[in-house]
Amino acid sequence: MLLRKYLLVTEFQVSKCGSHSYSQKIRRDVLYPKRTKYSKYRKGRCSRGRKPDGTQLGFGRYGTKSCRAGRLSYRAIEAARRATIGQFHRAMSGQSRRSKIWVRVLADLPITGKPTEVRMGRGKGNPTGWIARVSTGQIPFEMDGVSLSNARQAATLAAHKPCSSTKFVLWS
Repeated sequence: MLLRKYLLVTEFQVSKCGSHSYSQKIRRDVLYPKRTKYSKYRKGRCSRGRKPDGTQLGFGRYGTKSCRAGRLSYRAIEAARRATIGQFHRAMSGQSRRSKIWVRVLADLPITGKPTEVRMGRGKGNPTGWIARVSTGQIPFEMDGVSLSNARQAATLAAHKPCSSTKFVLWS
């Protein structure tokens, strides 16, 4: 279970058109930490071994298990979550929606990047995004409240979003 604090980002975009200025609210459903101790971290290595925490279904009846270690970007996590919710809404149109999704990974490591055509040196680049490290056998997504066929189809759609191989698991 994740006990970290996260932030649902809502940004305001201010535009000036001649002498008028107006603000437009942009909502991006992105989960990342409010604060970190350091703004830039080292990349590190993804452990190939299997870690014991996060390898069992803890909340739902169905889930997706990662087959290899790697990194998930915050955009891939959000895209997989939206694909799963969309599949549930399409499959259960006209019925009561009691489906639930748990995202068990949090993108808490910042990734830095330098602009193009910048010479070598002069320090590390600015933070550009967030990633989550996923170990082998970890379950990033769990779902409940839907039939087996709908859950399997939603997991298939969600598996296409991150760049890692996953498999569908059932609670036993």
